[in-house]
Order: sequence, then structure tokens, then C-alpha cells
Amino acid sequence: MKITRVRAVGLSDPVPFERRHRTDLGTKVKSDATLIFVETDTGLCGMGACLGTPPVIAAIVEHELAFELIGEDPFFSERLFEKMYNGSRSQPALERGVAQAETSRRSGMVMEAISGLDIAIWDLKAKALGIPLYQAIGAARQSVRAYASGGWAPGAEAEAEMGGYAAKGFSAVKMRVVGREGFSIDHCVQRVEAARRGIGPSVELMVDAHASLETPVAIEIARALTPFRIAWFEEPVSPDNPWGMAEVRRSTSIPIASGEREFSRFGFRNLLEHRAIDIAQPDVARAGGITEIRRISALTSAFDIRLAPHAWGCGVLFAASLHVALSAVNCHILEVSQGYMPMMNELFNEPYDIRNGRVFAPDAPGLGFTLRADALERFQYVDGPEYTF
Repeated sequence: MKITRVRAVGLSDPVPFERRHRTDLGTKVKSDATLIFVETDTGLCGMGACLGTPPVIAAIVEHELAFELIGEDPFFSERLFEKMYNGSRSQPALERGVAQAETSRRSGMVMEAISGLDIAIWDLKAKALGIPLYQAIGAARQSVRAYASGGWAPGAEAEAEMGGYAAKGFSAVKMRVVGREGFSIDHCVQRVEAARRGIGPSVELMVDAHASLETPVAIEIARALTPFRIAWFEEPVSPDNPWGMAEVRRSTSIPIASGEREFSRFGFRNLLEHRAIDIAQPDVARAGGITEIRRISALTSAFDIRLAPHAWGCGVLFAASLHVALSAVNCHILEVSQGYMPMMNELFNEPYDIRNGRVFAPDAPGLGFTLRADALERFQYVDGPEYTF
């Protein structure tokens, strides 16, 4: 089997005015993603997806990375990842056993493009084997515990919002620190207190700061939230400040989670060396696809760090994240977005199997899902930013 063609298709999912909400990131007006298709001479086609600006991603995929893949056997997935990551130095890198990544390929949208291509290659491999992707990677489980990821409601409204997620059967929920009314420590505490009332004492509650706080403020919040039995404090400070994140971690008994903005195992090694996290959150669409997340899983497990994949964006990325969660031995939970996300929930012909707070494995080969006939037309890319201020 040989790869004959690689293509990228940009997608957008506009948010209706009445469904928009404001956070520290701004007001969400749409979601973007890029679907990746890797075609072969056997007729099999692998599907992946990634984050980043779709026209830029498409140019990187079709005018740079495609040349590394055409004519190659997709079963050599490790070799193909190294070709994309190391570029012109891939051969000496493989011969010497030391990564020699080109500068532009270590992070940013090039790594996001590599991630999408890697997902598609693994989808191809599993389809060729006739088995679901998680079994091709190496299955650890057939279902995984899930948490409801939301928590944008202001003030006392957090009680009803978070309580609604618990009523769906989720045994864990996550909320954002910054609500629609803006940020203050008092507002944060009031919203978390309301959320705890809504979900009761037995449901786990996580909080997410979107890497928006200064270290002293994050420490103060962690101390103020300790009575509410927080399961983890996500991205309390910028991932570019692992020293500050480690300081927050040392100051609190609340576990610290981070990693959705990291590229490759080297980014996670930095967090581990600083002893900055208790829970690693790699994003399959950014950290290097299936190939690199397998390495990240092994690396973090050696430090007794649990894995909780960041799962956000289109349906292909949620599906890929599910397979990661089903295969990584140190994964204990998977994110399930509760936001307005048709491109995640209405992209496929097949529904996700989410029951009693768990997500179950699909049975079909590869990712296990097929695009709806109108998907590319319905979610046609729309130029412009995803957030406004």
C-alpha cells in the first residue's frame, strides 16, 4: 500500500448570536478545523483533523508535508512522523537515533498539520487491518470515564448549569474560572460554591483558568477553592511559565493539570522537569497526533502522571481523542464538551456511545465514524477570527 495523494479541507462552525458567550479568550463567534485526507493506491483513505488557521494548515499540508508522504507505505507510521518532524534531516536523525527537527516543524501550525496527517495515517493503518484504531494502537480498555466540560454561566447560574451535567450521568464536571461577568477572586469563589451546590458532594469538580492568571493570583484562588474539593486546577498560569506553575503546585493540595498547548514530548518533558503538573492533557490535534501522544503517555506514566486528553474541536478530533483514551494505560478520564459544537456532534453519520458518564469504543475499523454526505458543504470554511473582543 502506497500513499498517492494528500489533501486538506478547511471547516468552520459559526456560533449563532444567541448562543455566544464571553470568556477571557473573548466572544466565541465560530470554531475552525481542517480535515486531512490521505489517499492510497488501494482505494483506502485515512481521515485526520487538526487545529490552526485552515488556509495556512492546507498550504503546509499540500505544499510542504505532502512531499514527505507521497509514495510511502502508511504502515511505516513512525518513519513518516520522523520524516515530517525532521524534514531534510530525517535520514540522519533515524540513523543516529536522535531527533533533529527543522526549526519550523517543532511547534506551531506545522506541528498541528503533522498531527492531523498522523491521525489520518493511523486511521489508514487500522482500516487496512480491519480493526478499530484503539486496538491497532494497543487497547487498554473498551470504555473510558468522561467528564462534562462547560461552566460558563455567571454567578449563581453555575448551580443549574453544572447540576444539569451531573443529571446527565457524568460523575465529573469542569467549569471555567472566568465567567461572563469578568474575573475576580470573589466571583470565582461564588461560582464554584454554586457549582458545588448544583452537583452535590460526590461528583468531581475541576476548574480551568485558561492560562490567564498571574502566579500569586492563582495561588490565592487555589487556597480559596480548597474547601470545595477541587479535582484539578487546569492551566492556572501560562504554559510558558513552568516555574510559576510549579510554584502554584507546591502551594496547594489541589492537583495541577496542563498540557493542551504543548507541542511534542519535549514540551511535556519541560513540565515534568519543573515538577509543574499532576495531570497531563495533550491534545491529539497539536501535540503530534497518535504517534507522539503514545510517546507522551509513556513519558508521563514514568513520573506517575495521569493522562486526561484535551478533546476539543471537530468530531474527528473527539474520535481520535477517544481512541487515545482507550489505549493509554495512564489515562483515567476523557473530556466531553457541553458547548454549542455541531461540528463535533453532527459531523458523522454515527452517534457517539456515551452512557452513564462513560464513552464507549466504536466497533468499525479505523476511527470508526464516517462523514455525513453534506458535512463539507454544511461546515464550509468561513474566513475571519474565531473570537472577537
